[in-house]
Amino acid sequence: MLVIGLLATIAALATPSMLRGLDAARGTSAARHIAGLARLTRAQAALRSVSAGLRFERDGDDYDYAIYVDGNGNGLRSQDVRRGLDPAITPVERLRDRFPGVTIGLAPGVSGVTDGGVMELGADAVRLGTSDTLTFTPIGTARGGTIFVRSGEGRQYAVRVLGATGRTQILEFRPEAGAWMAR
Repeated sequence: MLVIGLLATIAALATPSMLRGLDAARGTSAARHIAGLARLTRAQAALRSVSAGLRFERDGDDYDYAIYVDGNGNGLRSQDVRRGLDPAITPVERLRDRFPGVTIGLAPGVSGVTDGGVMELGADAVRLGTSDTLTFTPIGTARGGTIFVRSGEGRQYAVRVLGATGRTQILEFRPEAGAWMAR
């Protein structure tokens, strides 16, 4: 009985730490998944010699996303996506379906990636210019931007795509330092 009681106490003490580790792993994996989709989109644009885009659509407090390609030669356009002229080449999915508790969103008190100012709660978590599509050209350039990923415990990640090069990087916000750090 003493051994069982001791094991139960140790398990109770270890559980919060294990859950924090699981949350961090899910958040990091989700950010890597979005970065991987950005790289896949860039590769598809080059492979198919057309514009391709990772398109995000707000659905309530979350986003659906999929990769689309230009199907009619006039660039990737929202109206062509809605009409089925620019088809999806991946299924439409949500981040939380793959990574429980993780969403595309912003945690409170997170500063901007470039300006350092604190972002408003509820601010757009998909910052890709005037649209919510990360578009790549056949030569690999992109309209740059940032997609923010938030874990269930509020860990904040940013997937940044640099326009001219199409390079993708993942950053994590460290509240204790008040700064973004490369992952």
